[in-house]
Amino acid sequence: MDENQKKEEENPNPDLYDWGLKDFDIGKPLGKGKFGRVYMAREKKHQYVCALKVLYRCQVEKYNLLPQLKREMEIQSTLDHPNILSLYGWFGDDERIFLILEYAAKGELYGLLSKTGHLTERQAATYIASLAKALAYCHEKNIIHRDIKPENLLLDHEGRLKVADFGWSVQSNKKRHTMCGTLDYLAPEMVENKGHDYSVDTWTMGILCYEFLFGVPPFEAETQNETFRRIMKLEYSFPPTPHVSVEAKNLVRLLLVKDPSKRLPLSKILVHPWITKNADPSGACSE
Repeated sequence: MDENQKKEEENPNPDLYDWGLKDFDIGKPLGKGKFGRVYMAREKKHQYVCALKVLYRCQVEKYNLLPQLKREMEIQSTLDHPNILSLYGWFGDDERIFLILEYAAKGELYGLLSKTGHLTERQAATYIASLAKALAYCHEKNIIHRDIKPENLLLDHEGRLKVADFGWSVQSNKKRHTMCGTLDYLAPEMVENKGHDYSVDTWTMGILCYEFLFGVPPFEAETQNETFRRIMKLEYSFPPTPHVSVEAKNLVRLLLVKDPSKRLPLSKILVHPWITKNADPSGACSE
């Protein structure tokens, strides 16, 4: 066996492992998190723009996040859908781990929501339809995202939604028991520490639909215990302003159902009257 053959057997996908910081021009910072930062970058050879997520090994090791990070990378790198942020590859050095991600020019949907206070029904329906398609694709592969929220939904240059951050995702066709995600978006079965499946993502779509339309999540409260109580009691209401259509409220009610088996399936979200009436079929939303 010659040296080249030996290298190929050791590294069957050289493109994935041969990246280095030398291959990129680093641009402006795009965001900062607890464990690292994200930068705009340009790959020198092919001149494509991407995002580099930089994680610090000391933080990853301190919080024992390596297994979770590996799972995130393995899951996201296998996904190929227009509404899911692509993970192109990764590399590292002694101090850092770099993820090479698709660049979403318009940033987090959270930023748009914060700026406008709430979305129009056209925007909300378009994003909910796009999210339903992305999650249906994930669920077909037995992948549960488990942390869908506005901060983890990005927008490309045309305003198309991209699901990002698969840090809490898991690939399994069995019930899971890890309580994870973000407080205001937790499904009742997680709050009760019961086994959960892909329907936790469906619940979160109801939360997001409400939040897109009214600007705040439906069960938001001053304390964690109060939020948990409101989730368990399904204690929420529709404010008089902004004005929201009857069809939109109907979709929220069909998704925020305590029994996971009775939540509206993702396939039926796409044919719900509110979606068919308001969603832009192209998925682009530039309002």
